[in-house]
Amino acid sequence: MDIASYPKITAIMRGYTYEKAMLAISVLADFDHQIGIEVTTNNPDYLKIIHDGNKKYGDKISIGVGTVLNVGQAEDAINAGAKFMLGPQQFTDDIFYLAKAKNVVTVPAAATTSEVYSMIQKGADIVKIFPAVTLGPSMFKQIQGPLGKLPLMAVGGVNLDNGSEFIRNGASYLGIGSNFFDQKALANSDVKKMAESAKSYLSLFEK
Repeated sequence: MDIASYPKITAIMRGYTYEKAMLAISVLADFDHQIGIEVTTNNPDYLKIIHDGNKKYGDKISIGVGTVLNVGQAEDAINAGAKFMLGPQQFTDDIFYLAKAKNVVTVPAAATTSEVYSMIQKGADIVKIFPAVTLGPSMFKQIQGPLGKLPLMAVGGVNLDNGSEFIRNGASYLGIGSNFFDQKALANSDVKKMAESAKSYLSLFEK
């Protein structure tokens, strides 16, 4: 996957059933690659979701894997069709090597300036600042003061109320978990309200 085509918004699917994940993918596919989908490894069916999601909607949406903790998970997800990978920690050299060989976008996590610098030096395409809500929006501006403009993603507690503040402070990307869809709408398979949530998050980058 070309980093230039990586979407500004990533919807994080953690704890989704196979059916709900496929429903969410079908809804977000209508936004024509404006929103990416991260399927975390702690979903029991994560490989099947990635595989089947790509088979049905891969021409309309980019699907990746999240909570990648080791190279084995990375390899399994890539074989299932993952176009990008995120983790809650810094990636090891073998993960970077595999991802580069397979043209998969890497988004490791960092919580300090030193960790961000280390991940960029190792070849990270984007660095995920996590947990963003704990570190605060100003962290993005402070990191980029000495290091210059960097491709940073805010993940962890990001929602419609604080998303714009992260962007104003220098976040180029947002990753949203349980706040992405109204949970009642998701439970009731209300595709109209689910689509409205997606539109609301996309609008944050238009302000």
